[in-house]
Amino acid sequence: MKYFIDFAALALLYAFVLFRKWKNKGKDILAVNTLMYIYLSFVLYFTLMPVITALPFVLNHPYESMNMVPFIDVLEGRGDFWRQIILNIIMTIPFGFLFPLARNNTAKAKFSRTVFMCFLMSLGIEILQPLINGFRSSDVTDVITNVMGGMLGYGFYVIFKPVTFRILKFLKTKN
Repeated sequence: MKYFIDFAALALLYAFVLFRKWKNKGKDILAVNTLMYIYLSFVLYFTLMPVITALPFVLNHPYESMNMVPFIDVLEGRGDFWRQIILNIIMTIPFGFLFPLARNNTAKAKFSRTVFMCFLMSLGIEILQPLINGFRSSDVTDVITNVMGGMLGYGFYVIFKPVTFRILKFLKTKN
């Protein structure tokens, strides 16, 4: 039920605000922005949710500060560190691919901008995780591996740019 409230809020935001804004800009922009929105919703699901039902309890637990020693789990052989590293990289590959597409291939879609925005998203998640949920921790390794995933996703964007732009051009002509 806790997750339902968050997903309902996300669905309402999409239906009554974002969809209306994007649908007038063409099917290509609607498709890319909708994919990015769905992707970001899943990122929220795996990293922060439930959010809305947790808000009244944000101050009811101690805030654990971020672990600032990169790859300490790897160095000390703790837990399932390789799984966490791989999942963090995989999680942000779509961001690195979709962010430049959502920027409509403008100057805002540069590699440095994409990586910076991926960094900000990851840092935001890591700062909010222990605040929203007292059982979650944050780690600088997650930020580093998320940024690596965003960089890899941007590489896929560059490689598949001709194909994706043909698809988007096709969608644009369907208007």
